[in-house]
Amino acid sequence: MSEHRHSEDASHPDVWTGRATNRVQWLLALVGAACMALGIELAVESAWTSSVAALAMAVVGCIAAGLLVLFGTLAFVHVDLRLDKDCLEVRCGHIGVPRRRIPLSEVAGADFAALVTPCNWGGWGYRWRPEKGTAVVVRRGEGIVLRLWDGHTFTVTVDNAESAVRVIRARLRAITPGPTS
Repeated sequence: MSEHRHSEDASHPDVWTGRATNRVQWLLALVGAACMALGIELAVESAWTSSVAALAMAVVGCIAAGLLVLFGTLAFVHVDLRLDKDCLEVRCGHIGVPRRRIPLSEVAGADFAALVTPCNWGGWGYRWRPEKGTAVVVRRGEGIVLRLWDGHTFTVTVDNAESAVRVIRARLRAITPGPTS
């Protein structure tokens, strides 16, 4: 977690940034790379001569599964949160996709969640559950729960979430509350 203070007032930084990382996801990415390597090995070194269709299905299946696992896990190896005076932005993985920008004018409130778990949300990643809202969960631990004016919630796991909630609440006090149309 990094917290950058760009103003003289340390209690209200101009830009607050945070991050949560899941190193276990790297192991899953290795599994994906191994599946891809197996598919390539089958394609190059295979001695199957009787059933080319079975070989092609095995090669394509291994490479496809490997790509899905590899890119699916690398997209959620970490989450970056950036909070400025106007909005909160969440970016996932090394290329920043998926990404979500939430203007603070759409936020009714922010709460600290001491324990956000992948089990509660159905796994790691960008999640939606009708009874809970939307979440970006990259690891088990503390997080932020935003209550939006439209009745939805948005949860994100981030280190030093209590500090982020304090900054969000301070920014919300400074703007006029109410839903935007």
